Amino acid sequence: MNKTSVLKVKLKEARSDFSYWQNQSYEARLEALEQIRNEYTGWKYDHQQGFQRVYRVIKKK
Repeated sequence: MNKTSVLKVKLKEARSDFSYWQNQSYEARLEALEQIRNEYTGWKYDHQQGFQRVYRVIKKK
């Protein structure tokens, strides 16, 4: 049995998500950010975006 509840509130009375994200670990926040970034690049560019340039580290003497 699917029991769901919906609470309707006015937009001005809605609570902020700030407190929720403040209570999450930094790993969870970074994971959510990475997921949002991947969804955006998939939507915007229709593929997985990689590095724009390739860098080489050289040793100077």
